[in-house]
Amino acid sequence: MRILIAEDDPETARLLKALLVKWGYEVTTVRDGAQAWEALQAKGAPPLVILDLMMPYMSGIEVCQRFRETPACQSCYIILLTAKTSKEDVVAGLAAGADDYITKPFDIQELRARVAVGARIVELQESLAERVHELEDALSQVKQLRGLLPICSYCKKIRDDQNYWQKVESYLSQHSDAQISHSVCPDCYADIVKPELEKLHRRNEPH
Repeated sequence: MRILIAEDDPETARLLKALLVKWGYEVTTVRDGAQAWEALQAKGAPPLVILDLMMPYMSGIEVCQRFRETPACQSCYIILLTAKTSKEDVVAGLAAGADDYITKPFDIQELRARVAVGARIVELQESLAERVHELEDALSQVKQLRGLLPICSYCKKIRDDQNYWQKVESYLSQHSDAQISHSVCPDCYADIVKPELEKLHRRNEPH
């Protein structure tokens, strides 16, 4: 799991990084709000962020607000790190878009637990996104089968998007999970199979 630390105090940033690396996370650090905002806008930004409330150039609250208001930004889990303990500051941070907060000086075990919760939520969101993608692919396949299918009037083969003609069963097998079995309908039995059987029977009759 990749984590972005945005903290202007060098000692706090070093401590956070050392702890998170020790716990198995991949860590990137920045020193002010402007750098944090730039990192969050980048493609493949870390999905979990520890964001200091008070930073130069742009506060943690402002970074949260901009991030949540930008549709192009990917979703991530934001933990706000604050030395302020008043309810107003906590509420302002959560209202701006933070998912959780930790007060400084922080307890190491509490930090570990809150980061672990954030990591689990990120993993659940990623898993859900993969399932949604799979469902979209499945729906796309269903829509293809509901579309217009060019079928030969004589041999009944189906033309695909590459202008290749396939038997109906081959086309359905490739574009759906349907399992194909063969049988003979009553009309075909009466018009085709029965006359062939009678013809064969007549051939085998003794002269």
